[in-house]
Amino acid sequence: MESVRVDKWIWTVRLSKSRTVATKYCKENKVKINTLVAKPSSHVKPGDTIEIAKQGFNFLFTVNKLLKSRVSATLAQPCYDNITPEEELNKYKSWFIGKAGAERRQKGDGRPTKKERREIDEYKINSFLLDDDFDE
Repeated sequence: MESVRVDKWIWTVRLSKSRTVATKYCKENKVKINTLVAKPSSHVKPGDTIEIAKQGFNFLFTVNKLLKSRVSATLAQPCYDNITPEEELNKYKSWFIGKAGAERRQKGDGRPTKKERREIDEYKINSFLLDDDFDE
Protein backbone atom coordinates (compact mmCIF):
# COMPACT_ATOMS: atom_id res chain seq x y z
CA MET A 1 0.00 0.00 0.00
CA GLU A 2 1.66 3.20 -1.22
CA SER A 3 -1.01 5.74 -0.32
CA VAL A 4 -4.41 6.01 1.34
CA ARG A 5 -7.22 8.59 1.36
CA VAL A 6 -6.60 11.35 3.90
CA ASP A 7 -10.07 11.10 5.48
CA LYS A 8 -9.61 7.36 5.96
CA TRP A 9 -6.12 7.80 7.43
CA ILE A 10 -7.31 10.46 9.92
CA TRP A 11 -10.04 8.07 11.04
CA THR A 12 -7.87 4.93 11.20
CA VAL A 13 -5.26 6.55 13.44
CA ARG A 14 -8.02 7.94 15.70
CA LEU A 15 -7.57 11.65 15.05
CA SER A 16 -11.35 11.87 14.53
CA LYS A 17 -14.25 9.96 16.04
CA SER A 18 -15.67 8.83 12.72
CA ARG A 19 -14.80 8.83 9.06
CA THR A 20 -17.74 11.15 8.46
CA VAL A 21 -16.17 13.72 10.81
CA ALA A 22 -12.81 13.33 9.06
CA THR A 23 -14.51 13.90 5.69
CA LYS A 24 -16.28 16.95 7.12
CA TYR A 25 -12.92 18.42 8.23
CA CYS A 26 -11.62 18.01 4.69
CA LYS A 27 -14.71 19.51 3.06
CA GLU A 28 -14.47 22.53 5.39
CA ASN A 29 -10.81 23.07 4.33
CA LYS A 30 -9.53 22.24 7.81
CA VAL A 31 -7.04 19.64 6.57
CA LYS A 32 -3.82 20.38 4.69
CA ILE A 33 -1.31 17.94 3.26
CA ASN A 34 2.15 19.49 2.93
CA THR A 35 0.57 23.00 3.24
CA LEU A 36 -1.95 22.34 0.44
CA VAL A 37 -5.68 22.19 1.22
CA ALA A 38 -6.84 18.57 0.98
CA LYS A 39 -10.04 17.10 -0.37
CA PRO A 40 -11.36 13.94 1.33
CA SER A 41 -10.15 11.90 -1.65
CA SER A 42 -6.60 13.28 -1.49
CA HIS A 43 -3.98 10.64 -0.78
CA VAL A 44 -1.29 10.62 1.89
CA LYS A 45 1.90 8.61 1.94
CA PRO A 46 4.58 8.10 4.58
CA GLY A 47 6.58 11.28 5.12
CA ASP A 48 3.70 13.67 4.41
CA THR A 49 2.87 16.42 6.88
CA ILE A 50 -0.80 16.82 7.78
CA GLU A 51 -2.24 19.91 9.45
CA ILE A 52 -5.68 19.59 11.04
CA ALA A 53 -7.63 22.60 12.35
CA LYS A 54 -9.75 21.13 15.11
CA GLN A 55 -11.82 23.14 17.63
CA GLY A 56 -9.81 26.28 16.89
CA PHE A 57 -6.42 24.60 17.35
CA ASN A 58 -3.94 23.66 14.62
CA PHE A 59 -2.38 20.24 15.01
CA LEU A 60 0.56 19.02 12.90
CA PHE A 61 1.35 15.37 12.24
CA THR A 62 3.89 13.50 10.17
CA VAL A 63 2.68 10.27 8.56
CA ASN A 64 4.91 7.32 9.49
CA LYS A 65 2.79 4.37 8.44
CA LEU A 66 -0.43 3.69 6.54
CA LEU A 67 -3.20 1.46 7.85
CA LYS A 68 -5.92 -0.44 5.99
CA SER A 69 -8.41 -0.40 8.84
CA ARG A 70 -9.03 1.28 12.19
CA VAL A 71 -6.95 -0.10 15.05
CA SER A 72 -6.64 0.50 18.78
CA ALA A 73 -5.08 3.73 20.03
CA THR A 74 -1.91 1.93 21.17
CA LEU A 75 -1.39 0.44 17.70
CA ALA A 76 -2.25 3.73 15.97
CA GLN A 77 0.28 5.80 17.96
CA PRO A 78 3.40 4.71 16.01
CA CYS A 79 1.70 5.53 12.69
CA TYR A 80 2.26 9.28 13.13
CA ASP A 81 4.47 11.80 14.92
CA ASN A 82 2.81 14.73 16.61
CA ILE A 83 4.90 17.76 15.58
CA THR A 84 2.45 20.39 16.83
CA PRO A 85 4.30 23.47 18.14
CA GLU A 86 4.63 23.60 21.93
CA GLU A 87 2.67 26.86 22.31
CA GLU A 88 -0.30 25.35 20.43
CA LEU A 89 -0.22 22.26 22.65
CA ASN A 90 -0.08 24.44 25.78
CA LYS A 91 -3.04 26.46 24.52
CA TYR A 92 -4.99 23.24 23.92
CA LYS A 93 -4.07 21.78 27.33
CA SER A 94 -5.13 24.94 29.17
CA TRP A 95 -8.44 24.96 27.26
CA PHE A 96 -9.02 21.28 27.98
CA ILE A 97 -8.27 21.65 31.71
CA GLY A 98 -10.47 24.74 31.93
CA LYS A 99 -13.28 22.79 30.29
CA ALA A 100 -13.21 20.25 33.11
CA GLY A 101 -13.08 22.97 35.76
CA ALA A 102 -14.91 23.61 39.01
CA GLU A 103 -18.33 22.48 37.82
CA ARG A 104 -17.25 18.86 37.50
CA ARG A 105 -18.49 16.45 40.15
CA GLN A 106 -16.98 13.19 41.26
CA LYS A 107 -18.31 10.11 39.51
CA GLY A 108 -21.19 8.63 41.47
CA ASP A 109 -22.11 11.88 43.25
CA GLY A 110 -25.15 12.36 41.03
CA ARG A 111 -26.85 15.66 40.37
CA PRO A 112 -26.42 18.51 42.85
CA THR A 113 -29.15 18.98 45.43
CA LYS A 114 -31.15 22.19 45.50
CA LYS A 115 -28.95 23.50 48.32
CA GLU A 116 -25.72 22.61 46.48
CA ARG A 117 -27.07 24.27 43.31
CA ARG A 118 -27.73 27.50 45.21
CA GLU A 119 -24.21 27.37 46.67
CA ILE A 120 -22.73 26.87 43.19
CA ASP A 121 -24.74 29.79 41.80
CA GLU A 122 -23.72 32.01 44.72
CA TYR A 123 -20.06 31.06 44.24
CA LYS A 124 -20.23 31.91 40.52
CA ILE A 125 -21.86 35.28 41.18
CA ASN A 126 -19.38 36.18 43.93
CA SER A 127 -16.37 35.13 41.81
CA PHE A 128 -17.62 37.23 38.94
CA LEU A 129 -18.16 40.30 41.12
CA LEU A 130 -14.77 39.97 42.82
CA ASP A 131 -12.95 39.73 39.50
CA ASP A 132 -10.52 42.66 39.06
CA ASP A 133 -11.31 42.92 35.35
CA PHE A 134 -14.92 43.81 36.08
CA ASP A 135 -15.52 47.56 35.91
CA GLU A 136 -18.82 49.02 37.03
